[in-house]
Amino acid sequence: MSKPYLSIERLTQQFPDGQGGTMTVFENASFGIEKGEFVCILGHSGCGKSTIMNILAGLAEPTSGVVKMDGFGVSGPSLDRGVVFQNYSLLPWLSALKNVIFGVKARYPKWSRARVEEHARQYLAMVGLEGDVVHRKPSQLSGGMRQRVSIARAFANHPKLLLLDEPFGALDALTRGTIQDELLKIWGGTEQTVFMITHDIDEAILLADRILLMTNGPFARVAESVEITIPRPRDRTSIIEHPNYYAIRNHLVQFLGKRSKELSGKPSEGQDQRPETVRIDLTAKEDSQPDPDSDGAPRRLRAVND
Repeated sequence: MSKPYLSIERLTQQFPDGQGGTMTVFENASFGIEKGEFVCILGHSGCGKSTIMNILAGLAEPTSGVVKMDGFGVSGPSLDRGVVFQNYSLLPWLSALKNVIFGVKARYPKWSRARVEEHARQYLAMVGLEGDVVHRKPSQLSGGMRQRVSIARAFANHPKLLLLDEPFGALDALTRGTIQDELLKIWGGTEQTVFMITHDIDEAILLADRILLMTNGPFARVAESVEITIPRPRDRTSIIEHPNYYAIRNHLVQFLGKRSKELSGKPSEGQDQRPETVRIDLTAKEDSQPDPDSDGAPRRLRAVND
């Protein structure tokens, strides 16, 4: 069996507990992400989502375990891994255009100045920023515009892995929805591999191919990998009409509201903690057939656990 493009193997993170001992945030976590896949991770505060993100970005070292991307170990920051943070992380003394140019020049140092600027403008246009607005500094832009610049800069660098750390968390609902649509358009044209932290269930269903669900910390683990069985392209207005939407949403709500706590706090006893695969599909043909073990009524929900 071939390894996935991004492979997280037996990852453990411990921190001092302030009393001479250690606190295990998560232990022996193992999961994979395929090339071109868009994966979201959901879990309550304290389960270690941001720690996993920092490890993937090379900004933190795990207590034990390894991360491999395209067959090579991940260690330290790299231009192969782009990050979009919630707080924009733009250089305040540079314009929107020059913020993107700064990243492109670092990625492609042999490109001409004209080619770099053309490339930067192209990605800014993809997120709806054109004309005089690209010459404004971050302090002269709205929060939504700043985040658009961050997204344009990240995609313009063509990283092998794009990490999104709650990039829309500080935005109002209307702005967030608009940028989600633009993110999907860009991603759809690049087949970029994306790993995203979010607390928004509806956002995760809209964007993701799969959603990873974490139990509560300490000793958190990635307990489930839920496939989003809603075809692309998706948009916010029509997705809620798909038969699978509320079945998937209800499953996620139940996990985060109840099962994440019930499954938490259990040491792994040295074993890999691989997520259980869950597939919920009300449109599958076999689901329209009577279940021989039931009273003859059609099976309206199918969860496949691998």
